[in-house]
Amino acid sequence: MSTVFLETHLPHPFYRGKVRDLYHLGDDLLMVATDRISAFDFVLPAGIPDKGVVLNLLSAFWFQKTAHIVGNHMLEVVEDVRLLDSYVDPSACYRYPPYLARRSMVVRRAERIPVECVVRGYLAGSAWVEYQERETIGGEAMPAGLRESDPLPQPLFTPTTKADSGHDESITLKDMEELVGRKVAQELEELSLAVYRYAEDYARGRGIIIADTKMEFGFIDGQICLIDELLTPDSSRFWDMTTYRPGEPQPSFDKQYLRDWLVASGWNKEPPAPPLPPEVVAKTAEKYREAYRRLSGEDIEI
Repeated sequence: MSTVFLETHLPHPFYRGKVRDLYHLGDDLLMVATDRISAFDFVLPAGIPDKGVVLNLLSAFWFQKTAHIVGNHMLEVVEDVRLLDSYVDPSACYRYPPYLARRSMVVRRAERIPVECVVRGYLAGSAWVEYQERETIGGEAMPAGLRESDPLPQPLFTPTTKADSGHDESITLKDMEELVGRKVAQELEELSLAVYRYAEDYARGRGIIIADTKMEFGFIDGQICLIDELLTPDSSRFWDMTTYRPGEPQPSFDKQYLRDWLVASGWNKEPPAPPLPPEVVAKTAEKYREAYRRLSGEDIEI
């Protein structure tokens, strides 16, 4: 297996995120999920083999599953790069390379809404840190006596800013209304909670707890639609129902394993990030593939 960083054989992307690259494709866009991985808001020096394939196919899976709740930007998954011939100007001096297959999709252009829509169903991560300090989550008072990994009384919508680099910052619903307007803010909250509840119920039937997740939305033809990725190991915490034990951290099918290793390594969360040992890279890749297999019911052939 080889890690794909997509630095050659393509025109320069007009947008490069921590994990995804976007290319102009006629009236639409080509969104490519690379094998880059970020933690604590830094892109790490080593990638995770075939991670981009998992992210792309799992996002496509969820876009299809949740289309009855809210539209999304996906047009089609690039299973074979020859599909792109119809989008490429015949005079172009390049051709899209085979490694884009399965790790990319053709998407509609959207006007991104500048917030991340976070939904939490369980007490974990930064929410657990905040709760220990103030018995609040996202500034909202919570019942006393909750333990780490406990289910919350009800799923909570806790938006953050959307930063291209550096840290996303938690914001209140009032802050969000000032950013995007009250009507849009209310619709984002309703849609985010509806998608989370549907996905959490679906995942439970496959032995997975979705502890929390984050989503992004944009406007397409005046309608709010899901964009970027959806319910992947990069954007969510996936816990195994058979090993779930409230009151302690949970084993997970996401990059929490990688975060835990980085913390244990003594890294101060300042550049440069430490190199990842081969066994950490391999274990992280295995967790990503297992998440896809559990949720979709299919194996990814590498």
